[in-house]
Amino acid sequence: MANHKSAQKRIRANDSKRLKNRYFARTMRNALKDIRLTSDKTIAEEKLPKVTSLIDKLSKKGIIHKNKAANLKSGLAVKINNL
Repeated sequence: MANHKSAQKRIRANDSKRLKNRYFARTMRNALKDIRLTSDKTIAEEKLPKVTSLIDKLSKKGIIHKNKAANLKSGLAVKINNL
């Protein structure tokens, strides 16, 4: 266990950030799964801007890497265009 006040505070801060990051990452994965399982093109096109916005926000916050965000958005666009 940490012996310094600053180290104890860092542990608390890391725990809260970890939980927040897990929440946002899970939310993104659920949104991706939802749009990927959609077989109707119009519904998928309606959901695409919201999902891409969510991916961009997570990339900006550093929760996911910018290249991963680009790959996810590109893959979604290809999938929707092929429906």
